[in-house]
Amino acid sequence: MNINQSVDLDFDREHIWHPYTSMIDPLPVYPVTHTDKNRIFLETGESLIDGMASWWSALHGYNHPKLVKAMTEQVTTMSHVMFGGITHGPAVNLCKKLVELTPAPLQKVFLADSGSVSVEVAIKMALQFWLSQGHSSKTKLMTAKKGYHGDTFAAMSVCDPVNSMHSMYQGFLPEHIFVEAPTSGFDQELKESELDALESAFKTHHNELAAFIIEPIVQNAGGMNFYSADYLKALRELCEKYNVLLILDEIATGFGRTGKMFACEHAQISPDILCVGKALTGGCMTLSATLTTEKVALGISQGEAKVLMHGPTFMGNPLACATALASLELLEETDWHSNVHRINQAMSRLHRCAELDVVKQVRTLGAIGVVELKEVVDVAKIQKFFIQKGLWIRPFGKLIYIMPPYITSNEDIEELSDGIYQAIEQNAY
Repeated sequence: MNINQSVDLDFDREHIWHPYTSMIDPLPVYPVTHTDKNRIFLETGESLIDGMASWWSALHGYNHPKLVKAMTEQVTTMSHVMFGGITHGPAVNLCKKLVELTPAPLQKVFLADSGSVSVEVAIKMALQFWLSQGHSSKTKLMTAKKGYHGDTFAAMSVCDPVNSMHSMYQGFLPEHIFVEAPTSGFDQELKESELDALESAFKTHHNELAAFIIEPIVQNAGGMNFYSADYLKALRELCEKYNVLLILDEIATGFGRTGKMFACEHAQISPDILCVGKALTGGCMTLSATLTTEKVALGISQGEAKVLMHGPTFMGNPLACATALASLELLEETDWHSNVHRINQAMSRLHRCAELDVVKQVRTLGAIGVVELKEVVDVAKIQKFFIQKGLWIRPFGKLIYIMPPYITSNEDIEELSDGIYQAIEQNAY
């Protein structure tokens, strides 16, 4: 098979599902031939500045020599082996690094194969912990509206019940408890009314709550909602007061994206259970992890089952673990913090979009830039415009946003920002 042959777009359209796309009237797709650094190259000849970091995962850009070397060396010795009854260096060394990087007292690591699955595992951990302690009534989760935690069933059940992509599954999903989404902005103090409402929900439901789950500081695919660190601090305190576990979903926010290694560091707190994924391997392989405390891990092991009831076929995949370890080492070796700060400064150019009538709000944090419109974006129309400008940006809903690789230059950030302004100004959305 010639891997460089032209993509059969007719076959793609007739037979292949793409994410959140109709089979009757699918969105256009653009054949990619290769990638390099922060560029995506199309079969039709265009070179595109990547504003998405492949859905926020390719922190170091594409084809970084350190990651390519790690994958190449690992695949020649052991690409995969079952994790049941077997261990290996890539998994052990990766877990050592994760325990070192994540906030104390997280020290027990479960390796999974996608972000959604890491959330499933986190929910299982919380439920099994309380069952193991004899609290059979603590079977519900509480979460905030505007959240998004993945596409598998338990993960869908804690996504926004109305405005998420999963509202049609209501009635099939487990029913959990939702509070209003955080409204105090990132740089604001927590409103007293918001704290009162949170505590009221805990008072009412704590006897049935296994855990509260939320994306720290930035609710991502549920609406790119940036919220106050005080909200997280209050959540940590309420969970302790009312004997509820705190699950933080750092799948999108982890590894520097918000300006801290983990977003919960903005509030100087640590969860009972932490989910990571996406950028874990630098966007090269699928891998995730769920970390928890000794208290939770040993509590589960003291129960009737004695074990955590989960074990994916590709758990601890050596190829993915070796790549993830190389990515985390690269993150430490490069000045990621300065790069994220630099990108944030360059993204200030986005704020001029606020002068356009159809723009509701512009917000930036770390290496995240969001322009929220007053109306829904036509994805096919605006992507065609961006490609003509040499840009890869994929909006959703009313949001046009960028989360580029950390290697992206100031000049490229300016081009991305200007392209968004022009698309809105020229009604190309």
